[in-house]
Amino acid sequence: MFTGIVTDIGTVVAVAPRADDLRRLTIACGYDRTGIVDGASIACSGTCLTVVAAGVDNGRTWFAVDAAAETLRLTTVGRWTVGSRVNLERALKIGDELGGHLVTGHVDGLADLVSREDLGEMARMTFRVPTTLARFVATKGSVTLAGVSLTVNEVAGDTFSVLLIPHTLEVTTLGELAAGDQANLEVDLMARYAARLAEAA
Repeated sequence: MFTGIVTDIGTVVAVAPRADDLRRLTIACGYDRTGIVDGASIACSGTCLTVVAAGVDNGRTWFAVDAAAETLRLTTVGRWTVGSRVNLERALKIGDELGGHLVTGHVDGLADLVSREDLGEMARMTFRVPTTLARFVATKGSVTLAGVSLTVNEVAGDTFSVLLIPHTLEVTTLGELAAGDQANLEVDLMARYAARLAEAA
């Protein structure tokens, strides 16, 4: 589990095809190498990936993950190349502060950025989501975009807007997005279960 509070921005330093439609990605980061073990889960721009190797090169920590065909097809991971910047979050530990909301790292789909309005140091972004996911997005509810926990400002049909404060624009990759870009979307887990319960009633 995660909280959607990004703790580092990593950089993809290697991409290599593997057998059985796997792709191995190596990501350099600012984390302490001693805290990364094989099998650990790290959310990479909202996608929960498993560490398969880790080390230090030129004083900087790196870790490697394998992405399967479905992950490559359904998320932005399939488009990452050397130099791509990705939001990182380590898995939640018991006792950690829950600063965002409960996030699984299981991407539901891709959100299309349809417009961006820069408001001084802040930015308002409007995204379009697949119709099947739109019903899980509510005004003042939570969504995760590229691994970042955000509060929904407004909803209109299959679009919603979020207001990004200067801190979020500075410490995540969301500030790099422009109209036409896509971001990994995870809808709020509670919204999903509430909809399921309503269907069963």
